Amino acid sequence: MVRPKKHLGQHFLTDKNIAGKITDCLSSDFSTVCELGPGTGILTEALLKKNFIKELHLIEIDSESIDYLKTHFSDSRIKITEADFLKYELTKISSSPFALIGNFPYNISSQILFKVIENRELIPETVGMIQKEVAERIAAPPGNKTYGILSVLLQAWFDITYCFTVNEGVFFPPPRVKSAVIRLKRNKVTHLNCDELFFVKVVKTAFNQRRKTLRNALKPLTGKDFDHPLMGQRAEQLSWQQFEELTNHITESNNH
Repeated sequence: MVRPKKHLGQHFLTDKNIAGKITDCLSSDFSTVCELGPGTGILTEALLKKNFIKELHLIEIDSESIDYLKTHFSDSRIKITEADFLKYELTKISSSPFALIGNFPYNISSQILFKVIENRELIPETVGMIQKEVAERIAAPPGNKTYGILSVLLQAWFDITYCFTVNEGVFFPPPRVKSAVIRLKRNKVTHLNCDELFFVKVVKTAFNQRRKTLRNALKPLTGKDFDHPLMGQRAEQLSWQQFEELTNHITESNNH
């Protein structure tokens, strides 16, 4: 049996029904699927029941889990890679779009999602189990106090579904928090109508001092004479489209 390792944030799912429910959130749009952090393979087992999956790539950082997976799974569709997903070159999985699924380690779930944003054309669909609080934040609409940087950046590029909540008892060892499964599906937005790197900077700067109005929070990026109707609001009140608008106005104003 594989020992769960604290430094890797491992909490192994033990409930096959939940594993089945998670895999049911995946659409049948992609024949190549990548599972991140398969651990002891409970999700892998459920994924192999999906006939639309022709290639299943398992990316796992833990060598003990790798050994376990290699001895327990002999399905020809599986490819097992020992690697750190955050550092891994994703085109090695597939040069055409694939779906990502996994019980994501809580300590790096935000970094995983930032990587998904960067590779959004390669990974048009993600089903991930993450901390409930983070899932709620990502799915939150503007005006909600949990709405934040990840909410804006993910909502600009993906349609987000909060699928279901998962209790602590279905893991070994049980985490201290509840979990939730979310699905991200690439939306129709092909590009933002603004400088995309600056957009990210505006969003991050606005939320760094989320209690302040944007007039004060965005001072590092705007000239002292800059004004716009949205500047009296706080970051959490703006949709990604309003951040796009604001980014353009700041860019124009700074170029004059």
